[in-house]
Amino acid sequence: MIKILFVCHGNICRSPMAEFVMKKMVRELPSVISANTSLTAADFEIASAATSTEEIGNPVYPPARRMLASHGIDCHGKTARQMTTADYHHYDYIVLMDQNNMRNLRWILPRDIYERETREPCKVSLLMDWAGKSRDVADPWYTGDFEATWQDVNEGCKAMLEAICDN
Repeated sequence: MIKILFVCHGNICRSPMAEFVMKKMVRELPSVISANTSLTAADFEIASAATSTEEIGNPVYPPARRMLASHGIDCHGKTARQMTTADYHHYDYIVLMDQNNMRNLRWILPRDIYERETREPCKVSLLMDWAGKSRDVADPWYTGDFEATWQDVNEGCKAMLEAICDN
């Protein structure tokens, strides 16, 4: 089982978009990626969470929900939750949307894990790094540009899925 947790600040825009985009991509394997793979959706566990407590219990932000729906993706029932130390131990990949999320992990993870993670290769990564781009996923909360976020999320998720399937 390949376990992926997408993380953003509030878990109402970017990380749920990534969660549901990746779920759709794994349902459509192998047609989504160029790699030859025997993996199926049953081989994946995919979820999302927040680094903050601000939105806990709230549904996916309506414009993000509309963007997903416009691409045939239903996120009904998803509510925001905060990442926990148990999540760190459970998931194989912790995929963050931006550098602020990386800094905010220090309030969630025990100091020894956080400090070790910042010094050596680890399971924590930024989504756009998978696509070979050293930048944050566009944050629609501030820009209102959900299309840019949609493009970033798709590009990052596809690149990540290809890398996983190539291994």
